[in-house]
Amino acid sequence: MKTIVHLFCWLFLAVSVQAEISVQPPNLDSHPPLVKPKPSEREAVHLSNRFLEYFHYKPRKLNDDFSADILTAYLEALDPNRSYFLQSDIDSFSAYKNQLDEAIRDSDVTPPFAIFNVYIERVRQRVKKALDYLQQPMDFSKDETYRFDRTEAPWAKNEAALDEIWRKRVKNDWLNLKLAGKEDDKIRELLKKRYTYLYKRVSGLDADRIFQMFMNAWTESIEPHTGYMSPRATETFNINMRLSLEGIGAVLQNDNDLTKVVRVVKGGPADKQGELKAGDRIVGVKQEDEEEFTDVVGWWLDDVVDLIRGPKNTRVSLQILPADSGLDGPVKTITILRDKVKLEDQAAKARLLQFDDEQGQSHKIGVIYLPAFYLDFAGRARGEPDYRSTTRDVRKLLEQLKALKVEGIVMDLRNNGGGSLLEANQLTGLFIDQGPVVQVRNQRGAVDVQGDDDPGISWDGPLAVLINRNSASASEIFAAAIQDYGRGLVLGENSFGKGTVQDLINLDRYAGNDKPELGQLRLTMAQFFRINGGSTQLKGVKPDLDYGTLQNHKPIGERAFKNPLPWMQIQPADYQPWPQKPQTWVETLAEKHRQRAEKNPAWQALLQEWKTYWESQDDTTVSLNLEKRKAEWDENEARRKAGKEKVRALHEASHVVMLQLNAEGKPEPLDSAIPLPEPDAKPGSGNEKKTRDETDDADLILEESARVVADLAGLLSGSQPQVARKQ
Repeated sequence: MKTIVHLFCWLFLAVSVQAEISVQPPNLDSHPPLVKPKPSEREAVHLSNRFLEYFHYKPRKLNDDFSADILTAYLEALDPNRSYFLQSDIDSFSAYKNQLDEAIRDSDVTPPFAIFNVYIERVRQRVKKALDYLQQPMDFSKDETYRFDRTEAPWAKNEAALDEIWRKRVKNDWLNLKLAGKEDDKIRELLKKRYTYLYKRVSGLDADRIFQMFMNAWTESIEPHTGYMSPRATETFNINMRLSLEGIGAVLQNDNDLTKVVRVVKGGPADKQGELKAGDRIVGVKQEDEEEFTDVVGWWLDDVVDLIRGPKNTRVSLQILPADSGLDGPVKTITILRDKVKLEDQAAKARLLQFDDEQGQSHKIGVIYLPAFYLDFAGRARGEPDYRSTTRDVRKLLEQLKALKVEGIVMDLRNNGGGSLLEANQLTGLFIDQGPVVQVRNQRGAVDVQGDDDPGISWDGPLAVLINRNSASASEIFAAAIQDYGRGLVLGENSFGKGTVQDLINLDRYAGNDKPELGQLRLTMAQFFRINGGSTQLKGVKPDLDYGTLQNHKPIGERAFKNPLPWMQIQPADYQPWPQKPQTWVETLAEKHRQRAEKNPAWQALLQEWKTYWESQDDTTVSLNLEKRKAEWDENEARRKAGKEKVRALHEASHVVMLQLNAEGKPEPLDSAIPLPEPDAKPGSGNEKKTRDETDDADLILEESARVVADLAGLLSGSQPQVARKQ
């Protein structure tokens, strides 16, 4: 399922002993054993219901409508691509439509297990049919198409309809491997293992996992950031949080039968290697001492993670479908050296951009790249004088940039998913004197106004905050505060829109259990509000100057989740706006940007690449004709490579010098160890390893932001005339 049902399955890839995955053929001729709930799960339901009813920020009353939504969410969690259940199954499950609310109140968990036992039988039938299809000849000369995304398709009316879906699925899987250069015997063997594992993983599920799926269907029907972790998932979560800074440095999520990269940890091994991107799908894994890749299509996320994990200084190779490639695209192979993600690699970094404007005037703009709002809580609690924090690091970088006499600062928060709320408050304080930064409203309606109490400003010059659709939570708080004060401009894309606060509830603690039996509940307890009274929830932060890269009609960010909490507004806080509001010149700056963009072929090529990418995301079918499929494949690959080369070649004429600041604050050429921020699913990424002498869309966007700040500096100083807006 593509929603937050898998919230707690997102894992950092840490050091662990590699797991051996058994693929011994199961007995497909007999019905699988029935799975029954555990007695402890009744108590988990009882306690969870109490917390959700009395402590959730926006509790939802258990009634028939809620019951129907839970049933729908649970069925989608089990069969997201509508490939197993028949319409007759869905009709029979409708008996639970108005019963799950009573079952929850009675702590009765038998209904979800009854549904799951039907699901196991349907999986057995489908796998048996798929293995039969593998023995039949494949005719790729027919002009057929396969719908690989069935999330919005109707349920199959009968077994004949489902058989046809699976015939095409097997044919599509075979064709993908054939295009990848594999021989027929190898394809048959590989797909047999893939389908066999599919049944083994489902039939081997224990009560904890089934219960967790149902619980998350329940909590997801309230809002997307509330969830449940079973005792086993809680243990895994805790281990991964302790070890989260070792491994390849990536966060993964199940996406139907594929393992999707949600985020690449900044400064980690995968980030330094440079090829793995958010949105990539992992389809194969190989250790450095192995000859062949292990196919992981259809695997549980935990099992994929176990394969990718490994000791420091060992290599793991991944086969991936790139984010900007369709499911029928070519598989790309990358190799990553496992290592430890060091704190300094994730810390704020400064860069210096030097360029001439259209009139030949030279400019120097400072950039502070901030991948997260971090704070060494333990060091701070121990009273260590040199504990690490975002605000301390940025303050030092600002002093270094001031010594270089920069005209303005760009705070680069693209792909910054948040972190410490305290740091968001204190970092804002480096750019304002004193005042509120964020308002936090709890479930009872009480509002806590938090902000900067420290007098003094580290930088009072021209300022811009660069965000994208993955800038979330603390990033949105900082950007919104800078915007509300009129302290600086917000540039880029609309942000993610996560404006809620969660806390973990250990159910065993409240049950008085000495041993973990009940798991944990992740509960949304509060909501963030801007100092102007609006919320960052759902709407996110709208940039003052939008670069137009989100050319997509589908919702993204928080708006893409089911049941997101609505945008709300409360009374504004008492704050004093900045005397020289940059927003005064937004129209003039936007016109200057537009004129530059129209004259910049690289920028136009970039926007075209984004447009093509977003349009390709609407495709849900592929051809099963070998010649057509290969032609489409070659055409798409040629387009992607040509697009990237065009952007790179055109960008070489921009004449922007980008330097990094070393430990002493001296500018020097960029080192390959310092990552450039990458938007997720970036179009045009090639198969070659990224090097520092190459340029990409991240550079273009950052450089244009520096030019906007230079324009702003001229307007604030009165040295630049305003440009009349084109009619």
